[in-house]
Amino acid sequence: MAMTCRERIFAAWNGEPSDHIPLTTWSFGFSPPEYLRWERDGREVRYWYSMRLEHIHTLPQPWTLEDDFKRVLAWRSLGVDDILDVSVPWSTDREVSWEDTVIPAGEQERYPVAVREYQTPSGPLRHAVKQTGEEPEGWVIQPEHVPLFEDLNIPRAAEHLVAGPDDVAAVRHLFTPPDEEACEQFVERMARVKAFADENDVPVQAWSAFGMDGVVWLMGAENAVMMAMLQPESFGKLMDIVFATDYARTELAVTTPGVDMVVQRGWYSSTDFWSPDLFHAHVYPHLQEMTALAHRHGVKFCYVMTTGVETLGPALAEAGVDVMYFVDPMQDGADVVRVGELLGDRMTLVGGLNAVSLTSPDRAGIREEVRRACEALGPTNRFILHPGDALSPDTPWEGVEAMLEAWREWR
Repeated sequence: MAMTCRERIFAAWNGEPSDHIPLTTWSFGFSPPEYLRWERDGREVRYWYSMRLEHIHTLPQPWTLEDDFKRVLAWRSLGVDDILDVSVPWSTDREVSWEDTVIPAGEQERYPVAVREYQTPSGPLRHAVKQTGEEPEGWVIQPEHVPLFEDLNIPRAAEHLVAGPDDVAAVRHLFTPPDEEACEQFVERMARVKAFADENDVPVQAWSAFGMDGVVWLMGAENAVMMAMLQPESFGKLMDIVFATDYARTELAVTTPGVDMVVQRGWYSSTDFWSPDLFHAHVYPHLQEMTALAHRHGVKFCYVMTTGVETLGPALAEAGVDVMYFVDPMQDGADVVRVGELLGDRMTLVGGLNAVSLTSPDRAGIREEVRRACEALGPTNRFILHPGDALSPDTPWEGVEAMLEAWREWR
């Protein structure tokens, strides 16, 4: 008997048998074929995104909650499962003020430099980012101001927000637990999401924690690693500040009806950046508290780690993580057989192939990746096939079709 999307995803999360291996995708500017598109305000919606991106990226086109719903139904029309994303807000102390300026090109840098200078009760902070001007069609774009958190800030930074220990205390005024207004807005949003999810049997995951990603956004990868090694006490204080707000955001998510799983970002917490010792010292204790919070409220906990899975994956399982994004044989070089043996009975593994594989004209190669992943990880009952990280503007539909054909054969 065929299962609903929600039943199938929950079976994978719980390690229970289902009618077939689920397939999910993330949309990060993916351009679907015309027959799957719709119109909003008289204009065709050519690219798909997710509300996961709401607070951390600037999109080149509007993307609404209703668009999220239509994306779910479009994937469902092909038999593909989908999960609704919600992004949990944070707040800023009312005593904080800031001023935005732009330094013209040529004065200090080749490019104009956007500057945001904060005044906080614990002192000033300055954040300066080069405006490089690229706006490739469909991809997220660089905003005119300097947002607190944004992947584009890191490689374009002229000055990171946190330059050293003296800047740490002021961060607690910029990244604070959601205030009453933010909580009310989230609850209102979730009421709409839950109504759609209940009607269409779709799971909901809330992105509620930044963890180490937040620290790297604030000070850059190299600076963060150096502070962790040379000034561990100051680094620990910064992690505590990020964790306190992450915990409050997660608490808001797990106590709001309709959230099935909370997700912590971990793109910048893998072995590409951190040794296992630093991970255990600065991430593991906080992660244990977060997973315990989620489990007390009957909510699953997911962690994103795209590289270093074989090294740090066991620590995630020990900390109570239920689901891991991703098992990636391309980006991480992960052996799906080895990862299955190591983690397949401890938490649900999502991935099995990389979205870059879908750009290849070699349909037989795509079929082989899908076959290998499904044969290795499918028997665990804790596997969701997913092209990691996401389908983007340069992902061809032909590659997606090849993945779908192979999945239908091997699921």
